[in-house]
Amino acid sequence: MKILAAMMLCLVSIPSLASCGAHTFADPRDLRLPGDSLMIVTHASSNDDARIATKFGVDEAIRFSKARHIPVIYLQDERQAVRYFMEDCSPDYWVYSEDGSIKFDVAASHVYVVGGNLELCLAQTLNDVLLSWAKKDKRDLTISYFMDGIFSNGKNIADTDPYYKDYVRFMGIVNYSRPAGEYFRKLTLLETMGVIVTEARQYDYLRRILPPYQRTLPKEYRVEIKMSDAMPKLLRRGQGTRPPVLRFEFLDSADNLSYLKI
Repeated sequence: MKILAAMMLCLVSIPSLASCGAHTFADPRDLRLPGDSLMIVTHASSNDDARIATKFGVDEAIRFSKARHIPVIYLQDERQAVRYFMEDCSPDYWVYSEDGSIKFDVAASHVYVVGGNLELCLAQTLNDVLLSWAKKDKRDLTISYFMDGIFSNGKNIADTDPYYKDYVRFMGIVNYSRPAGEYFRKLTLLETMGVIVTEARQYDYLRRILPPYQRTLPKEYRVEIKMSDAMPKLLRRGQGTRPPVLRFEFLDSADNLSYLKI
């Protein structure tokens, strides 16, 4: 009986991976996104995240957004919809995006992001967010990353980094016996932070993976970066006595935001 009970507990603890049913893609021109915040979920799919390592982070981020009435957009590419693992199948909009690019206007000044490959499709999403913002009046802007819901292939980690060997070792353990190609060898961004450990080195790495704000937004913008509840660090002073602020915010998980004023 104890063995049976243990087996049942294991079965109950396995996350549901049932796919969402049939849905239609919204025309980007028809999106209505009220409020000053927006959540974009980029390609939350086992096509790339074969470990389903980001599922918890993705689901919690979506739950966080819906609890705060923040519009949620799911980006889906041409690959099998059955591979998309979001628990919640009712975003405000499903939008087709082959490479993470977005063709809708981003009016919100605070964009939360989750899902997607940090170096590829998510990078494209964020680049397009900045391009959309660049067309608008200058104002304070924030991009918040939920690090447990984003995966990375380590492209921006150099073999000269002091944690390089630890990263390669951990990547090899986590992805043991999987093919070495692009589709499988990934860690979550939060796992990467755990390998780097030292805060100064974590900030150094995060600076490398930021979207190209230098060539996208005017130099008037003051640019800051921060992790969770730490004080922000300055990347660019901006111009003028009270410059608009662009802040890149890296949060461990939407699951532990009760201590943050967001």
